[in-house]
Amino acid sequence: MSHAANSLLVTSEAGLALIKAFEGLETAAYPDPGNRITGEPWTIGYGHTRGVRRGDTCTEEQATAWLREDLHAAEGAVRHLVDVPLAQGQFDALASFVFNCGATAFSNSTLLRLLNAGDVAAAAGQFKRWNRGGDGVLPGLVRRRAAERDLFISQETD
Repeated sequence: MSHAANSLLVTSEAGLALIKAFEGLETAAYPDPGNRITGEPWTIGYGHTRGVRRGDTCTEEQATAWLREDLHAAEGAVRHLVDVPLAQGQFDALASFVFNCGATAFSNSTLLRLLNAGDVAAAAGQFKRWNRGGDGVLPGLVRRRAAERDLFISQETD
């Protein structure tokens, strides 16, 4: 059962800044580079795909609003799956991780199992394991996981 104190947490400005830095802002829709046949889904802003079509554009403000909306699912997964109280930095790091890797990967991860067992240090050490894409270790994921880990360990719970 999730921890009640976590139900009040949402991604902070620091967490949002981390996600924005790694997702990157694109104000014009672009096709999914991973799908060379159809290019679907089209993406815009900070990784937003819902309802996006070729030729769409957005402002930075709209991209941020979409990111906040898109983060709801990741935040909900963290609230639902984590059984221990989290500091804001821990929540932010986990929301970024789930936003990037998905709730299913997080729910089955050693990171979550160790965190829920109360071994925060060992859980923090798990971030670095999530650095691979279809082409092997990706430098961008190495940097993102290091930044998430740093944010995760930046605060203690109350």
